[in-house]
Amino acid sequence: MSRHIRVLVVDDSAYIRKVVKEMLERSPEIEVVGTARDGDEALEQCERLRPDVVTCDLIMPGVDGIEFIRRQMAKRPVPIVIVSIAAESSERVLSGLDAGAIDFVQKPTALATEKVFDVAEDLLAKVMAAARAPMTRIPTASVDVPLPTASPFQNRYSVVVIGVSTGGPQGLKALVPRLPRDFPVPVAIVLHMPIGYTEAYAKRLDDISALDVLEARDGDAVRPGVVLIAPAGRHLTFQRGGDDTVVTRLDVRPLDTPHRPSIDVLFQSAAECYGERVLGLVMTGMGVDGREGAAWIKARGGAVLTESEETCVVYGMPRAVVEAGLSDEAIPLDRLAATILERI
Repeated sequence: MSRHIRVLVVDDSAYIRKVVKEMLERSPEIEVVGTARDGDEALEQCERLRPDVVTCDLIMPGVDGIEFIRRQMAKRPVPIVIVSIAAESSERVLSGLDAGAIDFVQKPTALATEKVFDVAEDLLAKVMAAARAPMTRIPTASVDVPLPTASPFQNRYSVVVIGVSTGGPQGLKALVPRLPRDFPVPVAIVLHMPIGYTEAYAKRLDDISALDVLEARDGDAVRPGVVLIAPAGRHLTFQRGGDDTVVTRLDVRPLDTPHRPSIDVLFQSAAECYGERVLGLVMTGMGVDGREGAAWIKARGGAVLTESEETCVVYGMPRAVVEAGLSDEAIPLDRLAATILERI
C-alpha cells in the first residue's frame, strides 16, 4: 500500500481546522500530520513536518495566508491549496495563486452548519491532485516579451479555443502575454473557476497582455486581438449571423455537464461554427473535460494541441485527449505560444 499523503491544515479558526481535518481524513489515503493557526506557525510546521500538501486560509492574524505562501514557496516549494471563505475578495484568492498556490476551494459562509461538509469531495480531489503536482513553479510571462507574429500569416485557422483547469490561472499567465498585439484570430477560453472570480482574473490577465482580455458577455463580437474568458457558471458558445459575423452566446444549459462552463461545450460549438478552421488547446487540469470537444474539432477537420505532461500541474485533461488519440502535438508550456504562432 502506498504511503499516506501528509497534509498540514492552516486556519485561524479551531472549528475550521477540525472540520477540514475530518473532511480530509475521510480518505484512507490522507493523513493530517499537523495544524497551524497562522502563517508564522505554518512556516515552522512546514519546516518540522515536511508535509506533502498544505491547505491554507488567507485571512489570519500576523503573517496572513498570502505572505505565508510567498515565504514558503521561496523557502521550499510545497503544493498549497487555498481554503477560502466565499465572501473573501476574489483579488485576495488570485493573489494567493500568483504567490504560488496550486488551487483553491471555497468554504461556505455559514461555518456552523453541515454545509461546510458540502465542499468535502472538492477538497479531497484537489488535495490529492496537488500531492501529485510537480513543484517546478510556472513562470509568469510579462508583456515586454511578446513573440513576433508568424510571417506570413497562413490563414489556416479562424479561432483558437483553450480549455484549462487546475494550474490554469498560472498557465494562462505564461501563455497569453506571449501572444503579440497583432495576433490575427480571436481566442476563447474556458477556465474552471467558481462564480465571482473570472472577471477579476480576466482583468489581471489583461493588465499583463498585449491582447485585450475580457470576461465574455452575451452577444460579444468575436474578433481578432481579443481574448474572451467564459464567465463562471455559464457555458460559452458561438453563433454565426446572416452577415457572417460571429457573436458569443452564454447559457446555463446544458445542465448535465460536470463543469459550467464546459470545455466540451465550447469546443463543440467552435467546431460547428468554424468547421476545419479551429485550433484547440487542452492545458493542465483534472478530469476529462475537453476530450469530447476535441473529438468534435478533429471530426470537422480542425487541430488539437495538448500541454505536455512535464509542465502540467495536473496531467488529467491533456492525458485524456492524448489517450483518445485526439492530440496532434503535445507541447510544454514555455513553447505553447510559439507553436500556436507557427500554426496560425
